[in-house]
Amino acid sequence: MKKFINDVALVEEQMIQGMVKAYPGYLRKLDCGNVVVRANKKEGKVALISGGGSGHEPAHGGYVGCGMLDAAVAGAVFTSPTPDQIYEGIKAIATDAGVLMVVKNYTGDVMNFEMAAEMAGMEGITVKYVVTNDDVAVKDSLYTVGRRGVAGTVFVHKIAGAMAETGASLDEVHAVAQKVIDNVRTMGAAIAPCTVPAAGKPGFELSDDEMEVGIGIHGEPGTHRESMKTADQVADMLLAQILGDIDYEGSEVAVMINGAGATPLMELFIINNRVSDVLAEKGIRVYKTFVGEYMTSIEMQGFSISLLRLDDQLRELLDAPADTPAWK
Repeated sequence: MKKFINDVALVEEQMIQGMVKAYPGYLRKLDCGNVVVRANKKEGKVALISGGGSGHEPAHGGYVGCGMLDAAVAGAVFTSPTPDQIYEGIKAIATDAGVLMVVKNYTGDVMNFEMAAEMAGMEGITVKYVVTNDDVAVKDSLYTVGRRGVAGTVFVHKIAGAMAETGASLDEVHAVAQKVIDNVRTMGAAIAPCTVPAAGKPGFELSDDEMEVGIGIHGEPGTHRESMKTADQVADMLLAQILGDIDYEGSEVAVMINGAGATPLMELFIINNRVSDVLAEKGIRVYKTFVGEYMTSIEMQGFSISLLRLDDQLRELLDAPADTPAWK
C-alpha cells in the first residue's frame, strides 16, 4: 500500500484537523472525536447534521456551512460514527427549532444515528431524521436492508439546508428532505478498487478488461461484472436503470456526474456528454448539471450518475445561496 499518510490509526483525525485548518472561517472541530460544526453557530433555525464513514470526501465535512449542514460526523474509513459522537454533534448545533439528521441507508449509520437521536431527546432536543436510499442498483447489500444511500444524498444536504435557512419549521424541512429522496435516483460503476488504509490492500479485484456495474460507495458488489464497454455504453446502461425506476418523462432534472476519487474530469465530462444527449432525446430537460467529486470512495476509479426530478420548490431551493468548503 502506497499512501501519503503518517499512521493508519491517525488518518481520520489528521484529515479532519487538516480540513479545519484549511477552512477556519467555516469549520470548528469538537473535542469529542471527528465532529466538525459551523464556525459560527446558526441560531433560531432548524439545524442539519449528517455524516458516516470517512473516505467519501468532500462528504460530509465539506458541506458544513451556510445553506447546507451545521455539523458532520466522521467515523473511521467506511465505518459508521459512534452514537456518542453523533450526540455531541447534535448538542453542539441544536436550536429551539430542532435538528434534522440526514442519514444514508447503511445499517450501522441508521442504528447509531437513531440511538443518538434518542439520547438527544432525553435532553429535550427535538430531532427528526430522513434516510437516503437513492441507489437503484441493488435492493439489499452487505451493508443495508433496502437500497443504499449514495451520491444523491448531497442533493438532500443542499435542498434541506436551503429550506432550513428560510426559517421553515422542522416538519417543513423534514418534508422537503423526504421529497428529494423520493425524486432522486443514482447508479454507478467502477473499473478499479480503493484501498482502505487499515486494510492495506484493495477491497476487491478486477481484471484489466472488467468493470463492476452498480457498485456501492464502499466497494460493495453491484449487479454484475462484465467486460469493459465504452463510456457511452456504460452511461446508457446506468441511465436505463435510473429511468426505469422513476417516470422522468417530460420532467426537468438536475444531473450529478460524481467521481469516485480517481476518475479524471476528462472522463466524467465524456460521460456527461452522453447523459445530456440521451436525456434530450427522451424529452427530459436538464436544468442544472454538476460534474466533479461530491461523494467519493477514497481512490476508487469509477463514477455515478444521479438524476433529481425537480418542481418549482426544489428548483428554487437548489438555486439558493450556499457557501461551504465544497459547495459554493
